[in-house]
Amino acid sequence: MYNFEVERPTSVSNAVAALGRDEAQPLSGGQTLIPTLKARLAAPSVLVSLTGIEDMKGVRMEGDKLCIGGATTHATVMREAEAHYPGLASLAARIGDPAVRNRGTIGGSLANNDPSACYPAGALGSGATIVTNNREIAADDYFMGMFETALEEDEIVTEVKFPVPDAARYEKFIQPASRFPLVAAFVARFSDGVRVAITGASENGVFRWTEAEEALNGNFGADAVKGLSVSADGMIGDLHGSSAYRAHLVGVMTQRAVASIA
Repeated sequence: MYNFEVERPTSVSNAVAALGRDEAQPLSGGQTLIPTLKARLAAPSVLVSLTGIEDMKGVRMEGDKLCIGGATTHATVMREAEAHYPGLASLAARIGDPAVRNRGTIGGSLANNDPSACYPAGALGSGATIVTNNREIAADDYFMGMFETALEEDEIVTEVKFPVPDAARYEKFIQPASRFPLVAAFVARFSDGVRVAITGASENGVFRWTEAEEALNGNFGADAVKGLSVSADGMIGDLHGSSAYRAHLVGVMTQRAVASIA
C-alpha cells in the first residue's frame, strides 16, 4: 500500500473542500477502496474519510419516503429500516458478512456501483433518488454502466430517498466465496406499477427488466414471469457461471421474489 494522508472532516462542506486537493479520494466504508489500495491498483495522495460526518448518518421517514444518510452502514439499515421498509432491510442483512455490514455504507456502495452489488438493485428497483452535495438524481438516471454513475468529481452521495412500496422482495443467488450475488432480483410492487431490478448478471451493471415489469403489471404472480427470458448476450460469464446460466438465473430469481410477495 502506498503512503497517503487522511482527512477527517465533520461536515459535508469541509469534505467537499478536502476533495478539492490534488489526487484526493473519498473514503466511506472502504470495503472496495482499501483492498484496491492494498493491491496497489490505486494510489491517491489523500483519503477523505466521510465516516465522521454525522449529518450523513441515520435512517428516518420523511413523508412517504425512507431517507438514509450516505454514511449509514449496512448493519444500521438492516436494523432501522425493518419497521418501515422490510424488503430493503432484508437486502442489507444479506450483504457480505458481519464485518462488511458493520463497515460498508450505502453511499459507498452506490458510488462504487459494482455490477454485482446489492444496493444498486434496491435503489433502482425502488425508484430511489440519490442525493448529493449538489443535486438530486433519479435512480433511473444515476447508473451509467459497470462502475459508472452520474456523479461528477466534486459530488458525494449524502443521502438516498426510497419511496416505500406496498411490498418488496430481494432474492439473491449468493456466490459463496465473495457473498456477492451471482444474480439477484429486487421486485417492488407500488400502487401504480411494479419495478424489477437485476444485479450481478449484466456486463453493464444493474438494469431494469422492463419486460417482466409489463407482465407483472398485468398479472402479479410468478406464472406471469415463467415464460419470459433475457438474452445471454452481454451477460457476465466467468468461472462462477456462464452468461447463459446468468441469463437463466434472472428469470429464476425474479420468479422467487414475486412468489414471496404474492
